[in-house]
Amino acid sequence: MNDSVITVENLVKTYGQIRAVDGLDLAVNAGEVFGFLGPNGAGKTTTIRILTMLTRPTSGKVLMNGFDMLARPIEVKRGFGVVQQHMSLDRELTAWECMELHARLHHIPGGERKSRIEELLDYVELTAEARRKVQDLSGGMKRRLQIARALVHRPKVLFLDEPTVGLDAQSRRRLWELIRRMNQDGATVFLTTHYIEEAEGLCNRVGVIDRGKLIALGSPLDLRMNLGLVTVQTMTNGKVSYSFFPDMESATGHIRSLGPDTKTIAVRPSNLEDVFVEITGRKVEEES
Repeated sequence: MNDSVITVENLVKTYGQIRAVDGLDLAVNAGEVFGFLGPNGAGKTTTIRILTMLTRPTSGKVLMNGFDMLARPIEVKRGFGVVQQHMSLDRELTAWECMELHARLHHIPGGERKSRIEELLDYVELTAEARRKVQDLSGGMKRRLQIARALVHRPKVLFLDEPTVGLDAQSRRRLWELIRRMNQDGATVFLTTHYIEEAEGLCNRVGVIDRGKLIALGSPLDLRMNLGLVTVQTMTNGKVSYSFFPDMESATGHIRSLGPDTKTIAVRPSNLEDVFVEITGRKVEEES
């Protein structure tokens, strides 16, 4: 059993009468890629802001790398890196200068700083772009530079908030390869995404939050098995329905029992979106 690098206990965040996070309990294991999903207004964004120390909780406890977030904030901050959804790079700086500035903010000594920047730019395949200004880089290059910058102080945990949003398919897949490599190299990754194939392809476990509470947790396969591995989509009098079955044999039996007014539209493997819609009543695309 892996040790937890993030432990959330009875976390609460209120805004007036609104409980954005309502007694959330969560543990993220060392060395895993953890996916966090939630419909708009479910408390996902607020939780992420608390975990990255942008918002103070109303009550509850958060431990990161063994340090209490409220009691030991400096140690907690040293232990994680963040790649935000919006581009937070200075357009007028070169890629190298962005890295240099961030390394200086983390008080990395001069000799080590140079070698660390070289190492990370090579790691994210941006060595050839080191002297180019950020404004001249492609969207995928900018995102990889954000990741390199977030890794400069060797954090144990990396938060990626919608890291591939707005990227073309090729850039997205290249970033997936980088995330897998970082994870293989020992980083624990906490990922938010609304791309189903991203969550299924990258995440060891997925947590779904709704109304401030964790309502589902497990590997993508486990969550699908709990719902049913086969999805049957039918239409009756213009109304589309979805049914879920443990195997194709059960699905076939169901189809054979359908009345003449019901048309079978599709039979396919279930996916995380099916799980998400069934337990929240919302589509993943409706996330914030």
